[in-house]
Amino acid sequence: MMTKGYDRVANVIATRVVFAAFGVAVVVWTLGSAIKTVVLPRATSSVLTRATFIGVRRVFDLLAPPSRSFAVRDRILAMYAPIALLALPAVWVMLVLAGFTGIFFGLGVKPWSEAFIVSGSSLTTLGFDRPFGVSRTTVSFVEAGIGLGLVSLMISYLPSIYSNFSRREALVGMLEVRAGLPPSPAELFVRYTRIGWGDRTHDELFTRWEEWFIDVEESHTSQPALVFFRSPHSGRSWITAAGCVLDTAAITASTLDQPRDARADIMMRTGWFCLRRICNFYSIPYDPDPAPDAPISVTRREFDLLCIELEVAGVALKPDRDQAWRDYAGWRVNYDAALLGLCALTVAPPAKWSSDRMPDIRIKSKLFTTQTRFEG
Repeated sequence: MMTKGYDRVANVIATRVVFAAFGVAVVVWTLGSAIKTVVLPRATSSVLTRATFIGVRRVFDLLAPPSRSFAVRDRILAMYAPIALLALPAVWVMLVLAGFTGIFFGLGVKPWSEAFIVSGSSLTTLGFDRPFGVSRTTVSFVEAGIGLGLVSLMISYLPSIYSNFSRREALVGMLEVRAGLPPSPAELFVRYTRIGWGDRTHDELFTRWEEWFIDVEESHTSQPALVFFRSPHSGRSWITAAGCVLDTAAITASTLDQPRDARADIMMRTGWFCLRRICNFYSIPYDPDPAPDAPISVTRREFDLLCIELEVAGVALKPDRDQAWRDYAGWRVNYDAALLGLCALTVAPPAKWSSDRMPDIRIKSKLFTTQTRFEG
């Protein structure tokens, strides 16, 4: 009989230890996700954060399928990133609540409902149910501190997100004045020629966008939710604006009859590094070392039509059109796949030579698999 009694006690202790250890593991895992997402200043993927964004995106994909018009999809998807971002701390809190429920149960708080109540009282710091014993009270204090810490993290995280968003959108909005909406390299060159700024493209545009690409690379990899924050205007997008500026630099370097300026080259290199590193985070495929004559999404006919449009507007072009095309394609190949992949990932509004050339594209990434279709 005594042996059976000892076995029963041993089983009870073992059960408590298992539940307490499982609760500790859940809490540590959740805190690790919060630290990676909010505190760690580098592109690190968190399974919990990724799963939360996947789950929310699945719901939005059902509400905004490719069969609906872009205007409707844009209005719906504008809510995706904010809702997913706000859902994240709720998931953290629920997991911490569940983890400490297991810990309190392992410390002898029974039944499960009472362990849950004690955990909720401690996490929310309401104090309506107090555990007895020094060890349980200490755990209650720890849980209260974690709850306050998670809230503090999100309070500090959201202003940082919106500060980076506002800084990104300032230059995107400025591009509309110069390149139209949706932005187009042809429109930019024509407007600059009309106002007598044909020789100021490098000083006025490329230097600022080089800085913009550096800022976006840092912010959109350390705070990847920013990738999905849509512009205030439905026709604007940070990725189509990036594509327009990169094409503008590529056309300037290859086609315009102007003295060579290395600032255009440096800006393009900065730009495709930025897009590629964001693609790396989401596992969007691209060739890291493409051949200069590798295929690109822009056709020779589209390039020739652009040249005709620029000639009619009085823009000076190089006489050797074949060499200009080869040079342009040699630049474009470095960012073509990354640009189209990010356009599909973000469901960007249609824009010339970027999101307008994806009738059906599927992007399989660390975050989710999405299908984008543009009509017309």
